[in-house]
Amino acid sequence: MREFENPDHWDAAATHYERTAHPFTTRFAEAALSRVTLKPASHVLDVASGTGALALAAARTGAQVMATDFSPAMVARVAAAGLPNVEARVMNGQALDLPDARFDAVFSIFGVIMFPDWRKGLKEMRRVTKPGGVGVVATWQTEGAATFLLLGQIRRKLFPERENMAMLEAVLALSDPGDFACEMVAAGYRNPEIASVTHDYTLEVSALDEPDTLFGMSPDWTSLSDADRVAVIDEARKMAGQAAVLPIPSTALIAVATR
Repeated sequence: MREFENPDHWDAAATHYERTAHPFTTRFAEAALSRVTLKPASHVLDVASGTGALALAAARTGAQVMATDFSPAMVARVAAAGLPNVEARVMNGQALDLPDARFDAVFSIFGVIMFPDWRKGLKEMRRVTKPGGVGVVATWQTEGAATFLLLGQIRRKLFPERENMAMLEAVLALSDPGDFACEMVAAGYRNPEIASVTHDYTLEVSALDEPDTLFGMSPDWTSLSDADRVAVIDEARKMAGQAAVLPIPSTALIAVATR
């Protein structure tokens, strides 16, 4: 089992994730929501919700939202928001414990792409979508996003002879809009539309003072020697120059399809 496939990994990371990744992924969640019309009577499912970037944004429309994740700590962070129209449940997105055709809109924002069997995850999303409802999936482009993207860029510059961490299978498979559309159709959805959305991840340069916290989840960091890590941090500081913030442009593809 890879580390990110273990719920214990995400349980340990939940508080840090909520503080650092949640505000960034919320921007893409809102971009996804802007492509779907929700009403107070709409029933929405957020698969692999994390700390609820999509679920909480959808709840602000008045819709009835269920947030699911296999990490109890992530689910607890969603529940802690205390919104009356949000239900948070621990659940495996590859085998949703939910009836067929239950939801008007089913979302997964950078969640299904991390499943061991991501195609099964897409089919489960489609199964619980009502006929005429929509499925919405977000994925990163091939080189990833945020600190993972930055670290990969720096490694390629400083250590061009070394391989970077292998990208997720789903990210590689869905990085081309045409391929992404075909996978949505294969899962049982119709008429997929794929949009490219870019937002800057704003890295506070002061965070480089604690690089293990910043990059520690990535094998591209943990595999480096102490001297290599110093070189990586020096390069990041050079990229920032005198600025207090280093922007990292990160691009996602968002698919919207009909059941």
